[in-house]
Amino acid sequence: MINQHDSTSSLSAEHADFRQMALSLLKQFWGYPGFRPLQEEIIQSVLSGKDTLALLPTGGGKSICYQVPALCKEGLCLVISPLIALMKDQVEQLRKKNITAFAIYSGLNRKEVINTLKVAAESNCKFLYISPERLETSLFKEYLPGLGVNLIAVDEAHCISQWGYDFRPPYMRIASLREELPGIPILALTASATPAVQEDIISKLAFRQKNVFRQSFERPNLSYSVFKVDSKINKILTILQNVPGSSLVYCKTRKRTKEISDLLAMHGINADYYHAGLTHEERNSKQEAWISNGIRTMVCTNAFGMGIDKPDVRIVIHADLPDCLENYYQEAGRAGRDGKKSYAV
Repeated sequence: MINQHDSTSSLSAEHADFRQMALSLLKQFWGYPGFRPLQEEIIQSVLSGKDTLALLPTGGGKSICYQVPALCKEGLCLVISPLIALMKDQVEQLRKKNITAFAIYSGLNRKEVINTLKVAAESNCKFLYISPERLETSLFKEYLPGLGVNLIAVDEAHCISQWGYDFRPPYMRIASLREELPGIPILALTASATPAVQEDIISKLAFRQKNVFRQSFERPNLSYSVFKVDSKINKILTILQNVPGSSLVYCKTRKRTKEISDLLAMHGINADYYHAGLTHEERNSKQEAWISNGIRTMVCTNAFGMGIDKPDVRIVIHADLPDCLENYYQEAGRAGRDGKKSYAV
């Protein structure tokens, strides 16, 4: 994909070296013998300094596309992410591999932020996760020149687009980083972007050239089914009684999450409910319990699940229709990330 017409042997040798290094890092830290489709091409694109948009299906290994190239080079990868749960999870996973990573998000006080930025600037830190809102603070701008940034990764990049289903205004201002970090490539990653949203991402991030890698969004291990039923709760019960394993039930309203969760519990299903109206502590403890299989079935609004990479979800049930097809794709796609047979109902 990259530099196919490059005639200089030094450049091809450099690419061969990078490829070897990328493969050995993949094996060393992740234990995989080879890359999944398109991962290697995306990594090569980033390593050759190109702005890149990567569209990979849910569970398609997006994080490896910025983690491997960042480890290939001196300096730090700045990862812009909208989700505290995702940042914490990624930092924890990297630290388990003895890779230095930090995160800055809402809830940290000024002293904690200063300390994190200082340590990131002065240590061998490879990844700094930050919410788009934090990029705009004077404190972050003060420390940015000393961070040695080698790559900017924009996760959930559809949030940058007014056409996207999760529009978030601070994402619009990420491009201003380019003034502070000239020549540093941007890798934008998403699992769902219509052609209009793709164009918007490329434009809003001020890509120097259009460079898009797109993988099929088909998930062959997922079975999709639709039922027209008299009683939704009876059908949900029947499904959960017949298909073992971790599950999600999506509902439209907060009230409905508790109602369905209580009904399932009455019938012996280990269930709990989750929505954005709960306290931060409640949300965290419920999420942790579900991830660690302390709770089998989470009945939730779409506030739950984004950025949570739990591989063994066997069933995702939509009790109500989601807002749009992109939302449905994201939510149903939380099933079967381990590649095993799973169900979206």
